[in-house]
Amino acid sequence: MRKTFQLQPEGKNRDRVLEAIKHEVRKYVQRERRRALPEGVDFWDFDCRFGASQETAEVVHLAAITGLMNDIAKAEGPQFYVEILAKHGKRKPRPAGESADAAADGAAEADAED
Repeated sequence: MRKTFQLQPEGKNRDRVLEAIKHEVRKYVQRERRRALPEGVDFWDFDCRFGASQETAEVVHLAAITGLMNDIAKAEGPQFYVEILAKHGKRKPRPAGESADAAADGAAEADAED
């Protein structure tokens, strides 16, 4: 999906337009995730870019796109550009001797130090 969305179409409520855009983006991601995985692939990953225009778009994480849309809408921006491209993802194996419980304990200890 490579698309520039207009936030101020004539005769439409800006908030409803923003919600419709978010719905369209979520629907696209769900549709891509439902596609059959090729041999040797664990999951669908996404390369994402977001910006006020195609020329100023920067690489972002998929989870950050909704927040960025809200930021543009709050700043009264007239439009924004979203690019979401599906790619193959392969999970990396855990290092030998590390279990899921040990990884969770390590994360909890790091949080306690902060």
